[in-house]
Amino acid sequence: MVVGVPEKSGNGPATLTSVATEGQAGGEQSAARAAAATVRSADSVAGAAQLACVLEVSAEKPGNITTSHDFHDTSYEDMLRSAIAVGPELARAGERTVGETVLAVVEASRRVAPANTNLGIALLLAPLAKAALNGGPLRARLGATLRALDVADARAAYAAIRLSGAGGLHQRVEHDVRSEPAVGLREAMASAAERDSIASEYVTDYALTFDTGLPALAAALGDGLAGRDAIVELHLRLLDQAPDTLIARKGGADAAVRVSVGAREVLAAGGVRTAAGRRALRSFDASLREPGNELNPGTTADLVTATLFVALVERML
Repeated sequence: MVVGVPEKSGNGPATLTSVATEGQAGGEQSAARAAAATVRSADSVAGAAQLACVLEVSAEKPGNITTSHDFHDTSYEDMLRSAIAVGPELARAGERTVGETVLAVVEASRRVAPANTNLGIALLLAPLAKAALNGGPLRARLGATLRALDVADARAAYAAIRLSGAGGLHQRVEHDVRSEPAVGLREAMASAAERDSIASEYVTDYALTFDTGLPALAAALGDGLAGRDAIVELHLRLLDQAPDTLIARKGGADAAVRVSVGAREVLAAGGVRTAAGRRALRSFDASLREPGNELNPGTTADLVTATLFVALVERML
């Protein structure tokens, strides 16, 4: 990705289940849950990040790494190791700048996985984690966090992007990550917003996450879909709404649009909700895996993770 693109507190370790235990307790009144959701510990934020990453990669989302599909340079197990690694770094988001957290997450991931597993996740979750730990309404806090980003945040994020080995660094663009930043991170992201969905989130206060992702997830769960099926439907809804910008960078805008049309057709056939939809989903998945996973909707997967993280910290999931 190029732009333009592209110590834990608490009394115990953050775990994959701690936030789920807090968020799924039965019998709570909705008002009490809403109030409780504004008080977030470092442990719960770390656990939400870890669990969001594990849930995302464990759902059979078309074209992505899943329990049954590895890529040539990255395995499902690599993704799990990276999921564990992000927790302690995001637990410290309240005491670091956003850029420092992005860099720390990428550094931790590179220590446990051979390839770039979660640069997009680092860029999306670092502001969310800082906002969550600041307390209060999450999206309002997020907006304030994004508006406060400065050149130091850009410098650290550029270092993270270089360290990740993300594709596209050979391209000369405005606010090139190989150069010393001259603007704040949000301004740098604004220059890339039209060609990168993660950059766009920085200038829209996460419109795809909050305005498309969360309603789609809530609707799927409200209709009784099992968790992993709901995540697959969330992935399809996001892909329908916004062509995947990783695909666009690798294969061109037309390829990204064709993949979005494919997601729309799967949904029209019933998606995970019907036998015909599942057949269409399997065919769509196969079409994205040849040749060489070049049509991997990886940016959409990162947006799925961000949506799941918000749902967990807000106790919707």
